[in-house]
Amino acid sequence: MKKRNNENQPIQDILKEFVQVNNLQSGLDKVDVREAWANLMGNGVNNYTTAIELKHDTLYVQLSSSVLREELSYGTEKIIKMLNESLRKEVVKKLVLR
Repeated sequence: MKKRNNENQPIQDILKEFVQVNNLQSGLDKVDVREAWANLMGNGVNNYTTAIELKHDTLYVQLSSSVLREELSYGTEKIIKMLNESLRKEVVKKLVLR
């Protein structure tokens, strides 16, 4: 059994350890990537976003406007870079617009 020394351990480190031990990171990444999309894309795009799903390192975004989907498809690399910068780690490697 692992002996814990929590006396001088900051709460942030304790939470990080808890997340790792319980394999919660992928669930947190899914929530974080949705928030990042909403913040980065703004109301104009969010009004047409019907679903966002992160599977492994691929982000699937369902859009109700084919015109917007076409427009965003030209900037997928930039969108991926902005999302990962916002998340402060590489979560998204591929973006699929549907």
